[in-house]
Amino acid sequence: MVRPFGVKALKLEPIGVNARRRVRLPSRVLAALQKENSPYQSGRATTAETLIASYNVHRCVGVDKRFDPERIATVIGEIDADVIALQEADQRFGERAGLIDLSRLERESGLLPVPVNGFSKAHGWHGNLLLYRNGRVRDVHQIRLPGVEPRGALVVDLEMNSGPLRIVATHLGLLRRSRARQAAAILNAVAARSESPTLLLGDLNEWRLGARSALLHLDPDFGPLNVALPSFPSWFPLFALDRILANPQDLISSVEVHDTPLARIASDHLPIKARVALEGAGSQGAVAEGILAA
Repeated sequence: MVRPFGVKALKLEPIGVNARRRVRLPSRVLAALQKENSPYQSGRATTAETLIASYNVHRCVGVDKRFDPERIATVIGEIDADVIALQEADQRFGERAGLIDLSRLERESGLLPVPVNGFSKAHGWHGNLLLYRNGRVRDVHQIRLPGVEPRGALVVDLEMNSGPLRIVATHLGLLRRSRARQAAAILNAVAARSESPTLLLGDLNEWRLGARSALLHLDPDFGPLNVALPSFPSWFPLFALDRILANPQDLISSVEVHDTPLARIASDHLPIKARVALEGAGSQGAVAEGILAA
């Protein structure tokens, strides 16, 4: 992920193996950033919960410029999620070969990949790889998203031990106009399907929360959008690019960033994770059809 457009470069250095962090920000700004990175708790009492996560693995290249899929697998093991959406899990060009050791993940974490159609050597769809355990896949729908760059989304219906769950896993574009069109395409795709508790998650590439946010049109169905925890860059998180949103919104009981020493080096994004309560979960209503024209 490149630095967001329109955001001036800060005097920061990544925490690599021997690098020191240099930060030239006012103390009040640093205090605000630290406060914003606090985990979200809904306050709702829950019993059995399912752990969902999203992680942009940056094609397994860490902030130290090393290609190290084993390090990514270790971070995934740290998270210990029941369902995890990965972005940039395949090579970007050529044969789009998968970069993750799926056999290791199944052996150590019990995670299985959701099958997709596309490049024969790819693990995911436009780099989006969804892994799950303790459940079964009922349906998979692959979406080509509009925009300048090739982007996609997976709409996957899972039957988990605790109940049905629809996952929309995606990685939105770098351009604001593209993100708005892509969000519209996702809404229209979900609206065309039967009602089910739904999570929309991934690297949404949008740090704005106000009227200029490209995600604003998601708010009626997946809002409020104010649960935004900085996850990028991993070595000094400033921007809430990675999100987990829900319909109904109270499906989520907590959201937090997975911030460990290894996660700060393994990729340029930190993983985010949410606990969801599926038992007795309904839907707050079908996603409104045709909210935006893609």
